[in-house]
Amino acid sequence: MSVIANTWTWLTTGAHWSGADGVWHRLGEHLFLTVVCLAISCAIALPVAVLLGHVGKGGALAVNISNAGRAVPTFAVLVLLLLSPLGTHGSWPTIIALVLFAIPPLLTNAYVGMREVDRDVVEAARGMGMTGRQLIGRVELPLAFPLILTGVRTAAVQVVATTTLAALPGGGGLGRIITAGFRLTDTAQVVSGALLVAALALLVEGAFVAVERLLDPRRRRTRIADRKTGGRGPAAPAEAPAPVGSPA
Repeated sequence: MSVIANTWTWLTTGAHWSGADGVWHRLGEHLFLTVVCLAISCAIALPVAVLLGHVGKGGALAVNISNAGRAVPTFAVLVLLLLSPLGTHGSWPTIIALVLFAIPPLLTNAYVGMREVDRDVVEAARGMGMTGRQLIGRVELPLAFPLILTGVRTAAVQVVATTTLAALPGGGGLGRIITAGFRLTDTAQVVSGALLVAALALLVEGAFVAVERLLDPRRRRTRIADRKTGGRGPAAPAEAPAPVGSPA
């Protein structure tokens, strides 16, 4: 119980939330690193996955190679980058390691989403005279969007959790709270830092789930239909005929 009480005391102490080493400043650093790494990962993985999914060639190899990269621990990649000439370039070793960690779920989900689009729908769109670019933008991407966004959500949560490693080479983020707690042998600070990272990951997860529900084309069509019918849905028939052989 003392650890819980001490952790609560640490989290509710105003001095721990202000200043250059405070929670708010470290949270800002953590979010900045997360957004930068996620943006770079999306810029690399999504165009490649969409193109390979549209063409239908080479995607399986790319996905298998990216998934094989998951077997390499992010911390090991970070250490190797720190020992390389990149180690003297500020946060770049951390950013590169996190980008490599985020690419597999983005690439896999986007490629699978593109390939799972109904081929009959694709062929019908081609038959209407759509070009390849029109087919991607108007047919394949909207239908693959839910799975693509799921990959983005997975990558975002993973990056949020793994960005704590940035503190090991002296970078910013909420991980600095944890490493400082270990240095000071302050268990309450270590637990507080871990809880803050977990809470941020859960908030990011919830935010992406809300965005996914809001932007899902199928849910949007359902909401539009509900507004048109006043939320009552399609009108039911006055009396449905009884099936043949059923009791009256």
